[in-house]
Amino acid sequence: MENNTVFILLAGGKSQRMNVAKGLLKFKQTFWILEQLDRISKSNISTVCIGLGYQFEHYFKAIPWLYKAQTTPVKFQNLTVHVMVNNTPSNGAFSTLQTVLKKIKIPHNILVNPIDVPILNASELNNLIATDNWIVIPSYNNKNGHPIKLNSAFCKHLLTLDTSDKETRLDLQIKKVNPSKKTIVQVNDCLVLKNLNTPEVWKDFIKTEINSH
Repeated sequence: MENNTVFILLAGGKSQRMNVAKGLLKFKQTFWILEQLDRISKSNISTVCIGLGYQFEHYFKAIPWLYKAQTTPVKFQNLTVHVMVNNTPSNGAFSTLQTVLKKIKIPHNILVNPIDVPILNASELNNLIATDNWIVIPSYNNKNGHPIKLNSAFCKHLLTLDTSDKETRLDLQIKKVNPSKKTIVQVNDCLVLKNLNTPEVWKDFIKTEINSH
């Protein structure tokens, strides 16, 4: 079943501690960014937008079709994939998000997920997609995680913000929203809290994934 929710995968960071772009880390027989797309493809999502920034050339060299997807949508699994490059990644992840939002057609609801947070299981992801509010956030053991769903009205607000302002962060913007416009969805998948931001955490994650299959 298709829907009007677009999945945004943010992969524009420096990834200094990893010594390689996080999306290009080797996961089993593929790259991590392709594994993330594969996980998304198991849900009701049909369109994915990838936001690149630092090291975008490395992505294009490793996965040539990502370069093509800047101008022509590319099919991957059952997904239609678009790629946008943030030319000012030093302004942070929010500027990459805004770069993508400027290119996609509103009104679409969106799901936002950083490249270093593993996608949760398809069943609970579909539940997030089906939940209707300005902001929908998954929570595991009462701790909020990703992906975060944003409706088109909130996305339009985000487009008006100045990305050079240090206060312009998604988490701060969400905090300003009336609680009645936010829905917290309890999930059983702890991956919504996982942050693969160091080599040690990545190695532990790989071991866990191998042992679970």
